[in-house]
Amino acid sequence: MMPAAPRQILPIEGGAVVSAVATVLEAQGVPADVTPNRRTVELAEDAARMFQRLARPIGVWASISLADFAGVFGGEGHNAPETPVDQTAGRADDLALFAVTVGDALPSRIAELFARQEPALASMLDAHASEGAELAAHHLQNRYVDWLSGTGRLGAESGALRYSPGYCGWDVSGQRRLFDYLVPEEIGITLRDSFLMQPLKSISGVIIAGHQEIFDFENTFGFCEECSTWACRERIGAVLGGMPDETA
Repeated sequence: MMPAAPRQILPIEGGAVVSAVATVLEAQGVPADVTPNRRTVELAEDAARMFQRLARPIGVWASISLADFAGVFGGEGHNAPETPVDQTAGRADDLALFAVTVGDALPSRIAELFARQEPALASMLDAHASEGAELAAHHLQNRYVDWLSGTGRLGAESGALRYSPGYCGWDVSGQRRLFDYLVPEEIGITLRDSFLMQPLKSISGVIIAGHQEIFDFENTFGFCEECSTWACRERIGAVLGGMPDETA
């Protein structure tokens, strides 16, 4: 199955995927209202410089029709009976599959630091890489929104939200058909038999664009009970507030 036009490969400026040290420290369990010790800050700053040297962010997106997305989303037939992904997609104006990565040098360096018994620095670099992958996905989604806006397909009361296999009832095995359609191998992302991506610091999924109201749903799905953060509420709140992209 070949992707419908348009399809774009997007090299991402390194500065767009660098997180603030405070954000990385919070991801490492340091609350925002706690002042970390000097050594912890130095580790986070060292990891930030290392991340900037090693990161090679790049992404790809491809528009997809609702009919084709239904086939991709169906995957191996292991999705939850009801999900916000297919319900929202069914009311969307536009859909695009996407994949982003910050490159394979970072996971290799993280593994090397752990092997050298430098777990603190390795963990900090891992946090930077994880946050960087999220920022890369955020950046790519913004560029897709820009494209929609430029073609007049995104109105003032429209928004966009992304979902990934492995979350919100979309089984991780859905990666296989997503990869068949999107072909992210062109930017160096491959799929393992376990459905994990290589490089590990990569994100794939679908960007759903449409009127803001389609993104609002109650957390009453069975899998919501297993979620420890309900982080979707912040992302949905951002869209309903008029922001075209999620912030986390």
